[in-house]
Amino acid sequence: MSRSTIIGLTLGFIAVFVGMAVKGASLAILWNPAAIMIIILGTIACVFIAFPMTELKKLPKLLKIIFMKPKLTSKQAIIFDMVKIASDARKEGLLSLENKLDELSDDFLKYGVQLLVDGNEVQTTRNIMTEEIYAIEGRHHTGAQIFTQAGTYAPTLGVLGAVVGLIGALGNLADIDKLGQSIAAAFVATLLGIFTGYVLWHPIANKLKAISRTEVELKTMIVEGITHLGSGVSPVLIEQYLMSYLSKEERQLYARMKGVTDDVETAS
Repeated sequence: MSRSTIIGLTLGFIAVFVGMAVKGASLAILWNPAAIMIIILGTIACVFIAFPMTELKKLPKLLKIIFMKPKLTSKQAIIFDMVKIASDARKEGLLSLENKLDELSDDFLKYGVQLLVDGNEVQTTRNIMTEEIYAIEGRHHTGAQIFTQAGTYAPTLGVLGAVVGLIGALGNLADIDKLGQSIAAAFVATLLGIFTGYVLWHPIANKLKAISRTEVELKTMIVEGITHLGSGVSPVLIEQYLMSYLSKEERQLYARMKGVTDDVETAS
């Protein structure tokens, strides 16, 4: 499970609902079927209008990504594998890597090595892999955009719900008690719209974008490593080049992965 998502959602609900209780507002007022229908069903309707079914079918998978920790290969593992196959290629030749594909931890790295083994030129391999990254970015952008748009629609629908509720409240002007309840119920729609938009949908969209950036960075590392591998660059130079993608802490972790105990000079 993604701890940050669970912690964020928990704190979000606590901030709103406990805050309401502290302010003396009754939580029972939140149970307003009309407001819930306007916000939730209205947001769903807007999203269905805005996006084709081919994209909306991916929503369960996108939600799984949010709540489950993405299974991404670490930068350190990518560098470790790149250096290893570069050493093997230098000793036994590039074609020998075909028998070592199962040893690699990342599917995109396997794909790049396979392209080289199949006899593609280095620049052709780079172009193919780069286009693959562009396609992945496009798919990720569309997925995040669904939640971004939902976060845009929900607060506006909240205002619409408040207007509808206030129209109903005008019919109770003669009854002060009912008038107060009607006005409170009217603003429940605004609360739900703002809450779902800015505590749920927008943060989910931003998390999907962050995960996408991480995956794209990892794949870019692989493309650079494959390019250097195909060009015959030494394993040491490939390692030094790819180390530029690592932060200070990540370099220290990589050093421990290699079994290096001496202090290494690192740069943030």
